[in-house]
Amino acid sequence: MLEASLGRNFSHSTFVFRGFPELHRHRRLLALPFCVSYLLVLLGNSLLVYVVHSVESLHSPMYLLICTLCIVDILVVTTIIPNMVFSLLFDWDHISLAGCLTQMFFTHFLSSLESTLLLAMALDRYVAICQPLRYTKIIDSTMFVKLLLFTLVRSGAIMGTLVGLAGSLQFCGSNTIQHCYCDHMALVSLACDSTERSSAAGLAVIVCFVGMDIPLIFFSYMKILSVVLRAAAAGEDRWKAFHTCGTHLIVMMCFYLVGSVTFLSHNLNISIPTDVNTFMGLMYILFPATVNPVIYGVRTKEIRNGFLKIFKTMAVKVSPK
Repeated sequence: MLEASLGRNFSHSTFVFRGFPELHRHRRLLALPFCVSYLLVLLGNSLLVYVVHSVESLHSPMYLLICTLCIVDILVVTTIIPNMVFSLLFDWDHISLAGCLTQMFFTHFLSSLESTLLLAMALDRYVAICQPLRYTKIIDSTMFVKLLLFTLVRSGAIMGTLVGLAGSLQFCGSNTIQHCYCDHMALVSLACDSTERSSAAGLAVIVCFVGMDIPLIFFSYMKILSVVLRAAAAGEDRWKAFHTCGTHLIVMMCFYLVGSVTFLSHNLNISIPTDVNTFMGLMYILFPATVNPVIYGVRTKEIRNGFLKIFKTMAVKVSPK
């Protein structure tokens, strides 16, 4: 009654997550696969970071980018999954507005960092394969400093604006977030103010990251594939090159496509069931973080050899004299 009488002068300061309403009775079972996925992300990415850090021959730009990607994957998944698992297991499904905005910022900020890293990795391979004689001149410490500044400024400014606009809204209706974490439009859709500026900011995110990064990544891989296929004499080498580039592009497209659909579903009034939208919102973060150690680690000869070297060294140390 109090909320109704206060109307637009009232604004919720606490919100409740309802990410899987159709599966709410089975929420404790639902926590198991997400808990296992989180452990796999921690194990796979931490192991890859350890290998790159420990093997001196892997201290090159490409492997440092892979190492940074693994750290970002760990951080972005940690921002979401532990809180979600506790919510499913113990019904700890309340969050303050400040906590929600903080989680929103780090989730979208880290996801945008991943997009920039994927772009940097594609451009690094493009220069290494298509401009090998100029690689050391183009890819140096100065370039990494510029990339770091560009990444922080672009992601920080855009995501800070996104969260600032969301935090300025009044929430006088429902306080139930139809998601399992503080997704931008899932929160904004609850506002009783005009959400045009927030929706425009959401579209700007898609334009700045998907609209800019995807064409550059696609162009880089197409050029790489073209050069490698011309140089590969055997059919097996051609297939390996096609398979490697294709695998990288498929994983990247899943990240961008699924992320864009979940981000735009509210903006464009796309009718997606809550359970499906929640699942997609999790997968565009969980799936790349789970498979990246395999794509860039297990399937990369140098990293695989580095891991075997460390394993053999450890085996010698623990073996009886």
